[in-house]
Amino acid sequence: MVEAQAPLKHGGWITFPFFIATMAGLTLAAGGWNNNVIVYLIEEFNIKNIEAAQIANIINGCVNLFPVVAAIFADSFLGSFGVIVISSSLSLLGITLLTLTAMLDPLKPPSCETGSSFCQNPSKPQLFVLYTSLALASLGAAGTRFTLATMGADQFNNSTHQGIFFNWHFFTFYAATLVSVVGIIYVESNVSWGLGFGLCVLANLVGLVVFVLGKRYYRLLKPQGSPYTALARVVVAAFRKRKELQSSNSQDYYDETQKGQRNIVGTTPSNKFKFLNRAALVTEGDTNLDGTIKRPWNLCTLQQVEDLKALIKISPLWSTGILLCTPIAIQISLIVLQALAMDRHLGSHFQIPAGSMIVFVMITTSIALAIIDRFLIPMWQKLFGRSPTPLQRIGLGHILTVSSMAISALVESRRLDSARSHKLYGNSAVPMSALWLVPQLVLVGAAEAFHFPGQVSLYYQEFPKSLKSTAAAMVAVFIGIAFYLGTAVVDLFRKTTGWLPNGINDGRMDNVYWVLTVIGIVNFGYYLICACLYKYQNVEKAELNDTNSG
Repeated sequence: MVEAQAPLKHGGWITFPFFIATMAGLTLAAGGWNNNVIVYLIEEFNIKNIEAAQIANIINGCVNLFPVVAAIFADSFLGSFGVIVISSSLSLLGITLLTLTAMLDPLKPPSCETGSSFCQNPSKPQLFVLYTSLALASLGAAGTRFTLATMGADQFNNSTHQGIFFNWHFFTFYAATLVSVVGIIYVESNVSWGLGFGLCVLANLVGLVVFVLGKRYYRLLKPQGSPYTALARVVVAAFRKRKELQSSNSQDYYDETQKGQRNIVGTTPSNKFKFLNRAALVTEGDTNLDGTIKRPWNLCTLQQVEDLKALIKISPLWSTGILLCTPIAIQISLIVLQALAMDRHLGSHFQIPAGSMIVFVMITTSIALAIIDRFLIPMWQKLFGRSPTPLQRIGLGHILTVSSMAISALVESRRLDSARSHKLYGNSAVPMSALWLVPQLVLVGAAEAFHFPGQVSLYYQEFPKSLKSTAAAMVAVFIGIAFYLGTAVVDLFRKTTGWLPNGINDGRMDNVYWVLTVIGIVNFGYYLICACLYKYQNVEKAELNDTNSG
């Protein structure tokens, strides 16, 4: 994977404050603009509600999908330090441009009453600056999201210390996000968009400067190439040798020793996905005289073949995460539109910013994680003699997510009834408290507390050793795909139904939630089938073999 460039005296706890401060600054910056971008597009750029929600979905898809690309660049070319510096610089540039769109009148259309038919659409140059700023800020946030955690863990040799670092890293992420959702978004919605985005610029700048200042203390690791390249070689080699006859003799396959040479006493490849075994089949001209591989795109090791097989085996379970997160991705954007069309007052003076509704998800997730760790897992151990498996935790997340969609449909139906009874059309706010949206958000938060740790634990446990560093990022991949798929689903609803017009009081958003409920139920059934058929591959305790039905 990687080897140390710096002396052993580098790294350790002296680097801890730099990584935590960097994480706090960059998270404050990203959370401050990203979680309120729908409201900004609607109120300042006169973009239609559903279109603004679609843009937000694309942004969130980028932020969740591109961390894997950043990880590949870090492993293969630039190293983690280079990727973090470049990414945080891109986000700084993007948020600065976004701040300018809020402060300079020529960069945005004239202000008008939100939803009015007389509002002027943004010009092409204005949209170009806006989309450029959002693209840069999104790519920057994606590039640091997991790379910063990986580099921070690389500073420690002790696995216990690495665990402590991860705990503080994710605590900082949640704490900084809460501050941005509550504090910075309040400034944007009630004081000034320019000031709010300016605070994001300041937080990003502080994070970047602190990170660079700590360079002399870091243990920098030399990029050694992405493990995904080896997996690609297996596919290419197997295809090139597709006409070769497979052998039952273990010595005909390339089994690498620890020194990188061929092991004469080879092992036989597994029988599953046998067509891939040809990639490790030694043919004339594949090896050098010393036993090393001569043509890496024509011959792979048995371990690389088995690594790819392991990914294929777990891919059906991984795919269930896409449709698990797609309803959540759609709900996150639609919740903002619902909140804008409801009474958000708490008392006579304070009004909850629509973009801050997600805070209920984060608070619930944090509380649920503590309850699961301190109470549920010990209780489960007393009742069943073992901890819940990752598959069981993911299954509970499916159930809670489906329940959240059903409650969302019921609440939206009630909101629409209120709009009709008061003869309110378009996006006019109904006399119904936005706190009605809290129960469904609480359920989503509880669902995430179950299935996200379960997903990370499952992939970290089951992924090949060569892919351990990107196992957690695979969760981000299906979240990113889910946001893009959610965008496509919403577009499909808009083109084929009248459920999502620009004025949500004139549509049937409750039907959208009912469809998402059905999708969740079907996907849960698919998940149960995959979980029942799946056999744990890397389990140290035999008792887990009896729980693979999840």
